[in-house]
Amino acid sequence: MANIRAIHSLGNAIVGYLQLSYPAQLQAEHPCTFELLSSNDMDKKQADNSGTSVGLYLYGVTVNEHLRNNVLVHRPFDSLPPLSLDLHYLATIWAESAPAEHVVAAWLAHEFYRHPVMDMSVLAGDADDAGWRADTVIQIVPEELATEDMMRIWDTLAPNYRLSLSYVARAVRIDVEDTEDQKPVVATSYRYGGLTEDE
Repeated sequence: MANIRAIHSLGNAIVGYLQLSYPAQLQAEHPCTFELLSSNDMDKKQADNSGTSVGLYLYGVTVNEHLRNNVLVHRPFDSLPPLSLDLHYLATIWAESAPAEHVVAAWLAHEFYRHPVMDMSVLAGDADDAGWRADTVIQIVPEELATEDMMRIWDTLAPNYRLSLSYVARAVRIDVEDTEDQKPVVATSYRYGGLTEDE
């Protein structure tokens, strides 16, 4: 589990992992950089002709339907379970040639297939203080997007369509902490009795 910095931390960790894992031989043939993109970055990317790159774009965040009400046994009975989120990513290849685009896409799919789990060996290297626990495990699995759904995503963005692979990271569990500025709960008791003659 982690805190509200977990989403950004995971994105940074994935990008850092891919950059370190990209083989030297491929780097010599098809130099490539890896970056975490915001929606604003995607709008500007069309004009960027700085070579081959892979942009990791978070296009959706959903509550994990299987873990939304999963209460941990070591927690107090009246506490909320962790917020369990699924993060939906597009890994988009920006290249000026077909060989670079195809080779990088194949390597990317191969790398996520070979290493589909992000644990503390990857997450601990990120600079964000996300509060990851030592037993944190996040799965990166392919997400089957229909062509129509993919086109709808790109229609809302400024750049033209680029070859993209879709993945979902599940589940990022964020602790629900009690805020210190909440007012204390006041219990009220009532006593019932018969009415007197004066009443």
